[in-house]
Amino acid sequence: MTPKAAIRAEAERLFAAFQAAGAVPVDADILLPAETLLDLYGEDIRARAYVTTDPLRGEMMLRPDFTVPVVQAHMSHGAEPARYCYLGEVFRKQDHLNNRASEYLQVGFEVFDREAPEAADAEVFALFRDALAGLPLRAVTGDIGILMAAVRGIETTDRRKAALLRHIWRPQRFRALLDRYSGRAPMPEARAALLDRLATGTPEALIAAAGPLIGLRDAEEIGARAQALLEDAKVAPISALEAAMLYDLLQLQAPAQAALSHLRGISAHLPAIGAAVDRFATRLEALAARGVEVRSLAFEASHGRTAMEYYDGFVFSFVAGEDIVASGGRYDALTAVLGQGRSIPAVGAIVRPHLVAALREAV
Repeated sequence: MTPKAAIRAEAERLFAAFQAAGAVPVDADILLPAETLLDLYGEDIRARAYVTTDPLRGEMMLRPDFTVPVVQAHMSHGAEPARYCYLGEVFRKQDHLNNRASEYLQVGFEVFDREAPEAADAEVFALFRDALAGLPLRAVTGDIGILMAAVRGIETTDRRKAALLRHIWRPQRFRALLDRYSGRAPMPEARAALLDRLATGTPEALIAAAGPLIGLRDAEEIGARAQALLEDAKVAPISALEAAMLYDLLQLQAPAQAALSHLRGISAHLPAIGAAVDRFATRLEALAARGVEVRSLAFEASHGRTAMEYYDGFVFSFVAGEDIVASGGRYDALTAVLGQGRSIPAVGAIVRPHLVAALREAV
């Protein structure tokens, strides 16, 4: 086990490097309002977070990461452009017994800059590359924004688009929905049986026959859901061409420069991704200007889909084996949610100093 003193020293080194890059040190409360975090991260975070109840403040959560409180602070009184860095503990429950800590140090760097977002992406990536130089790490990049644009551009109902967008961060559920919406998979048996029952009577009559209501939904909400299921069953499948483009995009893994060429080809059939692909091209130019070899830089269109749900653009990780040593990405929409009508393009990343210290110990 890596000594705590070595981990703290590594954390301080990284923190100093981020300050030297122009970031202002910030701090955040350890105990945060759970409602805001659950709204932004999704209920899935509840299973991995330490949640408690405060008599005065309601449901609270031990800090799972720094991004949300840093964004909240910036949107309240931050200047533009701005760069922040932080060092402190975060808390995550583990699914099962393993060597992963439930409390560990996290060091991060965030950029709020509306002038050149793709240049800011490259700045953050290159800063972490340099801070982790000499370690046996593999860099992987992606772009959630391209997949989001693809979903928004397909010819189907707004309800189906919303369902796909909601489950982008749950790859298995997303794939199951896409299979069903494209006609590649049959309707689930339980849903088919429910539709058969709805076809023989009104939702109101079925609800009344089912007995007393149990749960939080009232009869009106249940009826609306039933009506939505009936309407969805009549929707035509996503076209074979659009479905093929989406499947192709989900599976795309290639060096970044080659991936750009491939995406240009897809955009001819899925024009909704054109602007996102242009941003990808601009980002590659900015990365190359910082000495990143984009002809060999790994790009995976699905990368980052099991990370925090606020990412909506460029994402990246530095990986050692199965360990994600550092990761980050763009979260423009989050600033709009927390900015109460104001927003600013933002990108940031974190590094786990205990993993860095362990790698240095093994080198």
